[in-house]
Amino acid sequence: MTLHHVSFGDGVPVLALHGWTPDHRLMTGCLEPVFGQLPGYRRLYPDLPGMGKSPAGDIDSSDGIMAALRAFVDERIGDEPFLLIGESYGGYLVRGLVAERPGQILGMALICPVGTLRHADRKVPEHVVLRTEPGVLESLTEGEDFTDLAVVQSAAALAAYRSDVAPGLALADTATLERIQQNWALSIAPESGPPYDGPSLILCGRQDSVTGYEDQYTLLPHYPRATYAVLDVAGHNLQIEQPALFAALITDWLQRVSAAGAG
Repeated sequence: MTLHHVSFGDGVPVLALHGWTPDHRLMTGCLEPVFGQLPGYRRLYPDLPGMGKSPAGDIDSSDGIMAALRAFVDERIGDEPFLLIGESYGGYLVRGLVAERPGQILGMALICPVGTLRHADRKVPEHVVLRTEPGVLESLTEGEDFTDLAVVQSAAALAAYRSDVAPGLALADTATLERIQQNWALSIAPESGPPYDGPSLILCGRQDSVTGYEDQYTLLPHYPRATYAVLDVAGHNLQIEQPALFAALITDWLQRVSAAGAG
């Protein structure tokens, strides 16, 4: 299976995986403004199976998605060392890839990652709205679900949602995704092996009502080089609600990865 993807730049490969139901634009929208200022990275943004323009075929599990990702890495990256970034469910897959290829992964960054897989078992806060701008709600069109998760209801956050999130949601193969969710857990738990000591970043939103911020704290012993940051005034779309902090923490992580390589 060939995953649809876009790529930018040349240099050290960076594989960025979006979350459940959106597509690659979730990642390009927040990461390209950062990498656009930093030469030396080849960014790869695939659509996961059943999402965006990547068909799922007969995939019926997260194991099947991981098999497609392995094939993508083998084809596009080979045995070259690379960086991994994952958002939400994409963060779960990133942790799985790190467990499989720890010696090849230069560093790992997780954005609002899934900590506990089953929704019913997660510790999450109630959804709240902490910032609003006049006219934003009035500008919504019928059927737009921006307010479902938005902690920051600003014109900038809405614009980013419309360009980065909503297009992917509209393309998702919902029937296939429901099938895959019946076998959502990876057969090999990501943290079942030795700790991963590469420079890492775990970014969580204090008001994230989808994946929360508490469950991810338990990951820290497995990632001893991880910065763990819980950002206030940030929900599950942390990257579009706190873009300046997001960019600063991603940049710091990249600097730590570079320093580790130099050492």
